[in-house]
Amino acid sequence: MRGGGKDGRLGGRIWSGDALASGLAVAALALLAGFISLPFISLLLWTASENSWRAMASPVALDALLLSIKTTSISMAIILTVGTPAAYVLARADFPGKKIVETLVDIPAVLPPSAAGIALLLTFGRFGLVGQHLEVLGVTVTFTTAAVIIAEVFVAGHFYVRQAAVGFAGVRRDVEEAALVDGAGRYAAFTKVTVPLALPALIAGAMMAWARALGEFGATIVFAGSFRGVTQTVPLAIFAEFQNNIDAAVALSVMVLGFAFVVILTVRYLTREVSAFRY
Repeated sequence: MRGGGKDGRLGGRIWSGDALASGLAVAALALLAGFISLPFISLLLWTASENSWRAMASPVALDALLLSIKTTSISMAIILTVGTPAAYVLARADFPGKKIVETLVDIPAVLPPSAAGIALLLTFGRFGLVGQHLEVLGVTVTFTTAAVIIAEVFVAGHFYVRQAAVGFAGVRRDVEEAALVDGAGRYAAFTKVTVPLALPALIAGAMMAWARALGEFGATIVFAGSFRGVTQTVPLAIFAEFQNNIDAAVALSVMVLGFAFVVILTVRYLTREVSAFRY
């Protein structure tokens, strides 16, 4: 009987410990969700005024939003085109200097944005390492829309390449080899077998890269400046309008918040559908 009582007390303590841990975990999640939600709620409450609604349709807001859509779309096309095969090589190949290449890919993720902007300026500026030769050909990069795209690719490419490499590494090689045995070429095996199997990771990486490109500020303002309709993306317009018109700054913040929320929600839904199809 005493043994049974001891087991009962031990079981009670374990159950109590599990309940306490679960309660603390739920409380932590609620605290985190509340901490993230409150600033968004504050933005939405501010837009209840008519001034904020009018600011959403202002020329400054629309120009910044359209420019952000344009530049991030081009940036993502470049990142996907170059980053996909690069990620596959990093995931599957061993070569001399691989660790150095991986480190170079990771550096933009930890480099302060302002430092990234200075580095780009010293590379593509009029007297930069590459820019001085482009000037001879009559090509100017700094303070143009092209500079915005270069800055976005530089700071956001890492997020896609890293996630894509993880996705490719998770694809079983014997599946690819089976496709090759069945007569598929390497390109066909890559596009019809490897990419579809790694698609959830590729979509997640693209989502993270797009979000980073959309929010890019530091490197852009140093390397491209803030000129309306040319280089003034949404983050730069928010900063510029905050000093003169708080309603316009809030309106821009809400616009990019809503746009990002819809895109991320859509990507998560598509990722779930692809995963369900695979399994």
